[in-house]
Amino acid sequence: MAVRRGPGLYPFLALCLLGAAYLVASKQGYLNRLQARFFPAAKEAVRLSPGDFPAGVAAPVADLASVPLRPTLIGFTARGSAAALLLATGGVSTLDKLEAPPGAAQGVLKTAYAMDARAVVFATDEELRQALAVGAEHGGVDMAAISVDRLAAWLPSLRDAAPRTVMLVGRSRGQEALAAVGVADLASLRGKRLGVYTSGASYYFSLWVLSRAGLRMTDVRWVDLPSTLDAGRALREGRADAVAGLWGDVELAARDRGGSVLATTADAPHLVATVLVARGDYAARYPDAVRRVIRGLLDAGASVQKDPGPAARLLGEVAPYLGDPTEAIRSAPPATLADNRAFFGLSGEAPVTYDELFQSASALYQKIRRTAVAPPAEDTRDLGALKYVSEARGP
Repeated sequence: MAVRRGPGLYPFLALCLLGAAYLVASKQGYLNRLQARFFPAAKEAVRLSPGDFPAGVAAPVADLASVPLRPTLIGFTARGSAAALLLATGGVSTLDKLEAPPGAAQGVLKTAYAMDARAVVFATDEELRQALAVGAEHGGVDMAAISVDRLAAWLPSLRDAAPRTVMLVGRSRGQEALAAVGVADLASLRGKRLGVYTSGASYYFSLWVLSRAGLRMTDVRWVDLPSTLDAGRALREGRADAVAGLWGDVELAARDRGGSVLATTADAPHLVATVLVARGDYAARYPDAVRRVIRGLLDAGASVQKDPGPAARLLGEVAPYLGDPTEAIRSAPPATLADNRAFFGLSGEAPVTYDELFQSASALYQKIRRTAVAPPAEDTRDLGALKYVSEARGP
């Protein structure tokens, strides 16, 4: 009996031959050459960026300058540990008004280290991230005081800035707080509306609170807030049953509505750590400036410990929403040299080191799909200046 071939057999064989020819041509590189010749516009465009090259390639060939001729701009969002920064720079500035008013007090950096530096306050962490990303030469800042968890979350977007952590500024020991109305305890947050600014350290703190209560992220209804400073208002207006924010703001809001504070970073004093981060190009061009800034902040921090009054007055003018500025400093005090040595593993012991905190925050944000893969912690810090200052000051 003769086998009859269906009408679809020949087209099928033709498609197989074409597929095989395509694979051979692709492996031999013929397709790429044909595309480059007849369709040059279709070739994939590769975008180059500063992050593709080392941060110090544009540093001077001769001796590096000690400090920039212009003011060094250090960005921050207000918290207790910022008191040392304000004392070191003599007060606060904004990007649209950098000049100090006539008769303004000079900070430690100017009087003791002959360095002109300005503390630039930002209303939100996202605005601070953008300023660090563009740099002072383009309307941003040279350095920024940010929490380690924020650095872990932002690092992929800050690749071109090549940020490097240079010192510990302070830790939150009660400044972040979660307050609620009509919620008896942490376990009762299940099914409630939780308001938080997801680009701030309070978000990281709220995730820790949920883990402590044995709750999943889906066990609460998240309410995105436009800033950390909106937390108290959201609780007062009934837009959320619970909020995470700054203690001075959310505690007062909860008390006004008969609620209470359910948790603070006093329960986890090593969770939210603020570090000073320098842009890679600034640190490479002005290494001595980084050393002077570290010295100035440590000196100012020591002054705050002895007498918080002057720094508290500066902090109260900048951030009245922190509540009593002296209490704000107590709940987030400036870090000492000993704190820095232990935190970065130079000497002494710390319950949580910088590397551990960065790696855990990075892994968490990847787990919940809030960021891309970040580099290892050791690639995000530059301790040369801190080691220099530490050795010069002795044990």
